[in-house]
Amino acid sequence: MESVSDTTYVKRVQAGETQCFAPLLERYGRPVYSLIVKVVGNREDAEELTQDVFLKAYRSLASFQGNSRFSTWLYRIAYNVAISATRKKKYEWLAIEDNMPDQLAEEDASDVLERESDSERMERLEEAMQQLSPDERALILLFYRQEKPVEEIAAITGLTVSNVKTRLHRIRKKLFVLMTARKGNGKL
Repeated sequence: MESVSDTTYVKRVQAGETQCFAPLLERYGRPVYSLIVKVVGNREDAEELTQDVFLKAYRSLASFQGNSRFSTWLYRIAYNVAISATRKKKYEWLAIEDNMPDQLAEEDASDVLERESDSERMERLEEAMQQLSPDERALILLFYRQEKPVEEIAAITGLTVSNVKTRLHRIRKKLFVLMTARKGNGKL
């Protein structure tokens, strides 16, 4: 059975067939929620924000021109909603200098990670992810978990392609530092 394209559903909703929004909600509900929950760190807030995303998307669908894919347009709304929500809560985030990897203990930090089991490394990664700012978490999640190409992430976030690449590189360094710093302190 052939899957109906997003564009077909969008055009039908724009033509007044409002029930055609349901398949889009079904198709993108879980991935959008997954992104938002990882950015805001709270399931209840993520559920509410996911509803806000789809409400905004539905209300703005008439203005959707099709200059990008529907999924890119929807993820941009989700990204903006999630980041706005976290800014409203005024979290304080850990600041890490770009040269911090040079300041690690003499023990080769990669050896620390190699000696751990996969589950221990995943636990460290999840803990480190929680130390990132919402913007940083969103970029990492879009790239690695949602498997969005850099060009699409740029369209979603409003950043340039080179800025996305630079920020992803810095965030990976920061994650490495956060994951290995815990070894010395016993925690992050």
